[in-house]
Amino acid sequence: MSSAPLWTAAEAARATQGQLTDGGWTAAGVSIDTRTIQPGDLFVALTDQRDGHDFAQAALDAGAAAVLVSKPEAASGPRLVVRDVLSALRDLGAAARERSDAVRVGVTGSVGKTSVKEALAAVFRAAGRAHWSEKSYNNHWGVPLTLSRMPRETERGVFEMGMNHAGEIADLVSMVRPHVALITKIAPAHLENLGSMEAIADAKAEIFTALADDGVAIIPADDEFAPRLSEAVRRSKAGFLIDFGHAPTAAVRVLRYEDGAEGGVGQMDVMGRLLDFRLKLTGAHQAVNAAGVVAAALAAGVEPELAIDALSQLEPAAGRGSVFTRDLGDGRSVTVIDDSYNANPASMRAAFSALAARQPGKGGRRVAIIGEMLELGPQSEAMHADLAQPLTDAGAELVFGVGANARALLEALPDHVERQGFASAADAADTIQRQLVDGDLVLIKGSNASKVHTLAASLRQGRHAATTKA
Repeated sequence: MSSAPLWTAAEAARATQGQLTDGGWTAAGVSIDTRTIQPGDLFVALTDQRDGHDFAQAALDAGAAAVLVSKPEAASGPRLVVRDVLSALRDLGAAARERSDAVRVGVTGSVGKTSVKEALAAVFRAAGRAHWSEKSYNNHWGVPLTLSRMPRETERGVFEMGMNHAGEIADLVSMVRPHVALITKIAPAHLENLGSMEAIADAKAEIFTALADDGVAIIPADDEFAPRLSEAVRRSKAGFLIDFGHAPTAAVRVLRYEDGAEGGVGQMDVMGRLLDFRLKLTGAHQAVNAAGVVAAALAAGVEPELAIDALSQLEPAAGRGSVFTRDLGDGRSVTVIDDSYNANPASMRAAFSALAARQPGKGGRRVAIIGEMLELGPQSEAMHADLAQPLTDAGAELVFGVGANARALLEALPDHVERQGFASAADAADTIQRQLVDGDLVLIKGSNASKVHTLAASLRQGRHAATTKA
């Protein structure tokens, strides 16, 4: 990798059409958060929940190379002054895109987009110089921030794109202009805003609207809305369409997969090449995700054998199916499946399969801590209630529901399943830890706003985490 700076002052000023107070700096990174800023970063004073200008001087004091601001009086030191900070960040991202020869891959979907993005990033790292979205930086500031951080020597980059409303992905993909665009799955999420499953499919299909000429579109072959997605691809500039899944006609097809407590093994047909694969990730859905990753990697010029090897080494991340054991004291030890990052009906069912795949310890039970799912609209109550049967089939003996919407799930459970509801994660923390017994296997799953991730954090850290913080 070249030692060239990520940005020189002149390059950043040219990209943003901003004015420099000091043109002698170079930046090694781009930051929007003084809590994680590194010496040599360009600090971007975004206004979101708080005004970043309030932290511009602190960023310089922490070693920032310069600050990108629209209020020059916000700091004393090297400043790049622009009319609008977010617009300037978008311009910086566009300049980074244009100066690089990287193959860019865009990823969206109702379920699994962050996991697929992380898996693709691992594959791309194994194949060469890679760049990828940090965490779930998939919104109106996360995407341009990720682009602005892309080194010019990058060979392949993967960018996650999320949305709550129609039109949002179209805007994000116009910034990335991917050569490859992948949709993981269409599932009921954001129904409250979008109104129908068809509208969700159309909103996700916006990722094809800014595909590079002769780009590659990748869709889930097993999805109910695959024909609708295919039609959106035909209306785009895509030169190729690759589908993946279990369907007999899928270009990247999962032929068999045996899921277990520690992952699974299987075989896929990659455009006529039969390849065995192994995953450390639990849940049958992981095999389909892997097929999507292999399809995107192939489209980005990575041999499928290399992709499968990289996938075999992936460990589940915190909040996305990681498993840990915690000693609670008093002779009690529990195993936790932390899938607490987010939830909708499809990902809930996938998490239940992971619960079913593992056995509790001697004397223990399968326990589920379920946070409410949000933005499901008028069907919310029915969708929560519909989870009762698959959760029971997974062997759950004790279910804790968190949030008002979880009540419908608790009420639909059969009589032999113990259940208890709580208004909030903060209300639930002490009671849940007291009621767990030695050998319990505990699944934690819910929407971010339910804050059940704080319950996972308290167990992971061996203490009561602050459940009032997101």
